[in-house]
Order: sequence, then structure tokens, then C-alpha cells
Amino acid sequence: MHSFIIGTCGHIDHGKTALIKALNGFEGDTTKEEKERGITIDLSFSNIQKAQQNIAFIDVPGHEKLIKNMIAGAFSFDCVMIVVSAAEGIKPQTVEHLEILNLLGVKEAIVVITKKDLVSQEELEEKRQSIVEFVGGFDFNIQLTKAVSIFDEDSIENLKEELFKLNASTKVEENFFHYYIDRVFSSKGAGTIVTGTVLGKPLKLEEKVFICERKKEVKIKNIQVHNENVMEANISNRAAINLSGIDAKVLKRGYVISKKGYLRGFNNIDIGFQVLKGKKLHHNRTYAIYLGSKKIDGKVLLFNSETHLESGFATIKANEEIFSIYNEKLIIREGNDTIAGGIVLNPVADPMKKSQKLKLLEFLSAKNFPKAYEILLNAHKKGLGLISSAQRFAQSHSDALESAKELENTFIDEKELVLYPLQTKEIIKKTLVDIYTKNQFALLSVASVKLRLKWASDSFIQTVLDELVRENFLIEDGSLYKNANIKEDLKTSLERILLERLEKEDISPTAPYNIYDDLDLDRTTGDNILKSLCSKKQVVRLQHNLFIHAQSLSKLVLSMKRIIKDEGYIDLKNFKEHYPLTRKYLITYLDYLDNFSQIKKVDNRRVFLSEFV
Repeated sequence: MHSFIIGTCGHIDHGKTALIKALNGFEGDTTKEEKERGITIDLSFSNIQKAQQNIAFIDVPGHEKLIKNMIAGAFSFDCVMIVVSAAEGIKPQTVEHLEILNLLGVKEAIVVITKKDLVSQEELEEKRQSIVEFVGGFDFNIQLTKAVSIFDEDSIENLKEELFKLNASTKVEENFFHYYIDRVFSSKGAGTIVTGTVLGKPLKLEEKVFICERKKEVKIKNIQVHNENVMEANISNRAAINLSGIDAKVLKRGYVISKKGYLRGFNNIDIGFQVLKGKKLHHNRTYAIYLGSKKIDGKVLLFNSETHLESGFATIKANEEIFSIYNEKLIIREGNDTIAGGIVLNPVADPMKKSQKLKLLEFLSAKNFPKAYEILLNAHKKGLGLISSAQRFAQSHSDALESAKELENTFIDEKELVLYPLQTKEIIKKTLVDIYTKNQFALLSVASVKLRLKWASDSFIQTVLDELVRENFLIEDGSLYKNANIKEDLKTSLERILLERLEKEDISPTAPYNIYDDLDLDRTTGDNILKSLCSKKQVVRLQHNLFIHAQSLSKLVLSMKRIIKDEGYIDLKNFKEHYPLTRKYLITYLDYLDNFSQIKKVDNRRVFLSEFV
């Protein structure tokens, strides 16, 4: 089914809610306060359908003190229905709504002149011309202009038919699903339900979703689109999602729902902005920031001024995490005044110099992604993940790769989706050369190098190892790499080195993995060497991570038997008096005594059987 969203805008009491009711019978003002005051206070959601066409309506409040609620709905409009009373014409809240919608980038518009029955035909025509002329001063594509009265059924039906003819879908598919909560409640028998607009990608019933602010993945129990259970909610669908495993009390309007791994939250984001006529954005001042259905307080730090600007770049610094995406629109307000509109350019906080950041924002503003990548690579010399491109640039992985391929002097790991400046290869190369120079018997694999250089991808490491082989510095032996200058049998040499190490450490041997790291050995190779030494009975394995030289163990056992003979027993206390080792060693060696038939364990003591005393 084809679907798009029409949102209302206009001054209070110009008939927005009455018009929606006339179109589909939906009563938007349902709360006690709304009925008592006769005004819309919060958002309301309804729809009309015809064949395979669905039009969702978001009705917003027109009162100046309720702009925050209007913005919460306006970010998801595909098209705006500008509602103006024929009796009053353009009023202050009409103007502010139009300014906000312009700042949010809403382009498609319908002009509906209500209450036509209150004026003469001549006055109606004059009002129509002045309203259309005024709205024409904004950046809208006016698709339709109609005059109606809720008491004239023909005018309402005519408007409805024209709405079904519109082509107003504006949202495009992106790399991942995301969704701002605009309402949350608990329903008896169902549990937690949230409502919002589907963005980015469709949402399917069997999928899991991630509550960004709660850092929690949850299951979907049900999806409803306009009160009908569905298997999938498409882009621009108004969808109610029944969530399991989370309490409605911990969720709020403005929370972001997405898929795990796509969005990271940051306290700082960078934006481009443009103020409204006659306004200024001040440096180091706190404003109310509206992003999607979320409202936060954030300090604005200008890039090119310490006083104020009318346009430019700024950082928004908040006391809570912002889960944003490149190219998202936002509104900046102060008190009851709308000051500016902004566009998120850098939703990921990167540690970089101010001059670097400014250059990055210039490239991002121009959508010059290859140049933006160059700046970011200078700040991320040890790898820039292309996975983050979904959030950074609103790009798919394939598009991100295409942008990356335009870069020079860059290593691209297409499997792990990581970029590295080519000069970073020298860090890996120097590390490897230093290892093999220091220890000529080093025997490493890609995996063991990765343990030392966790930031380097397998493919990047392999590239450097291959280069060292071509330079005759290393020799490849299966999956292992050894020093090209070693002529003797490496396995025999390594067994000797490891055995000498254990002999020197005596009864306090180091854990195997630490020995491997010290000797620059691949772990599989190290394990095989220890197995060989154990089979030759030169080394004894007492635990999975405790190997001791056989001669050291024999001498220790003789000493332990002597303690039993002299003191009548051996336990943890008197053993420690003779050998101040850690409990790990003491308990292991005491347990080893249980292998001898002349020794038995009585409570926590080891003693000789009577015939051996």
C-alpha cells in the first residue's frame, strides 16, 4: 500500500482539528483539558484510505506555547496542509509554523482555506490570493489550493478526492531502520506500546529492535498501522509497536528505536545552521534543541565567532547522549522564540583539532564524502570503520566503499569494512621488524600479531607480512612466519629455549600464554612445543595453565615428603612457611601429592600411610 503523511499547520482556532474530523470522522481533541479549553494540546494521528492509497494525518497544536509539540510531529511530515481561516487570514502562529517547516526542509504543501462560509465569495477570493502570495514567499511546492467549510460536505469530499491524487512521498530508503517515539503507553493485556513514524527501512514483525537511550534490545510482539495488525510497517507509515521485555515507564517521547550496532550516542554533535530573519545565534549560550520528537537543552558553540552569527557551523554540547544521523534537520529555540534551523553534519564526536573539524564540516556540508574521509583518516590513523558510515554519512556500506575507493594512499579492507591511511602500514611493519630483530626465533601468525595490534585488521596485517616475505626478511611456513636468517631447525631451538625458561623459573613458572608473548610465539605453536616437551617427560602439566620443568617438580616433591616426615603432615600453612608461594601454586602442588600411593589426604592435611612412616 502506498502511504505518505500530511501534517497540519496554522494558527490556533483556524479549524485544523475540525477539518481532520470532517475528512475522516476522527476526533483529535480527546483529553479532558483539550475539551475544556477547546484547543489541541498534543499531537493526534489518524488516516484515510482508498484502494491501495493511505494518507496519514498528524494534527498539531496551533498555540504559541505548544510549539514543542508541533515540532515533534512536523519532523515526519511528507507534506504540510497549511490551514488558514478565511475570516482571519495569515496570523502569527501561521507564520512561525511556516518558518519551522521551512527550516525542517518540508517542501510539499497544500493550502486549505477554512471557514469559507463566514465570508463572501469576493472576500474569499481576495483572501485566497493574499494567502497564496504570502505562502509563496516560503520555499514550498504548493500542489493544491482549496477553500472549504466543514458545513459544506461537497467541499470536504472534493478536497478528499484531490488529496488521493497527490504524489507527496518524500522519504527515501536508507541503510537502517530508525524511529522516534512520539507517544508511549501501557495497554492492559498487551504491555508497552510506542507510536512513531517508520524511517530509513521497513520494520518487520520478527525483527528485534534496539532502544538507544536505554541500550537495550527488545522483541516486537505486534505492529499496527492505523489500528490494523501487520507483518511489516513501511517507510512513512505511522506505526504502533508492541514491545516485550521493557516497561513503558522507562521510555519517553524522543527516544530513538533502531537496530543494534547502527547508532552511537554522543554528547556533542556538529551542525550547520541558518537563523530566521532578524535573529542571531549566540556563542556559548544554552538553547532548546528539537531533533525528531526529542527536545534537549544544549549549549551552542560557534566555530567562527565568539559573539553571534546568522549562519555557519556550530557544536551542540548536551548533558545527555544524542543519537543522530547525518543530514537530520533540527530546530533551535529560546523561550517562546524560534531562532534557527540546523542540519546535523557530524553526528559522531571525533577527537580532532578545531581547524580539522571546520574543514570536515565544510566537506560534509557540500556532501563531498571522499574529502570528508580524508579528514577523518587523519584523525583515525589506526582505522576508520565504514560501519559507522550509516550514521556518519547516511550511506550504505556499498556506497561508503565507493566513496572510499576514490581516496589515494589508503588501504581498504573490504571484508572488515575498515580504512587505514597507507602510512599506518609502517607502524605494523616497524613492530614486526622490531620483534624479529630482538628475538630471532620469533614465530608469529596473523592471529598472534593481531593480539599485539588489536586495531589492525587481519587483511592489513597479512599485507605487511607478505611485503616482509618479498623483502626476504621473513619466510612463510604454512600460516607462520619465521626469520629468514635462521638456518638451524627452528622447532628444536624453540623447545630448547622454552625448556630453559621453565628450568629457570623453577617452581614458579609463568602461565603459557605469557611465555608465548615473551618469546614472540604464535599460541598454537607454543601449545605444540609444550605438548612435545610433555611427551618427552621433560615438562609436566599440572593444570591447563601450569607447566613445570620435570626436574623442578621432582625436587619439590622430595622436599614436600621431607616436611611430612619431619612435621608429621603437610598442609597449606606449613607448606607456605617453607615455600612462600601464591595459593595457586601451593594448592596445585599439594593436590599433586595425591598421585603417590604412600600419601593420603586426611581433612586438609597430607600424611604418610602408617606402613611408610
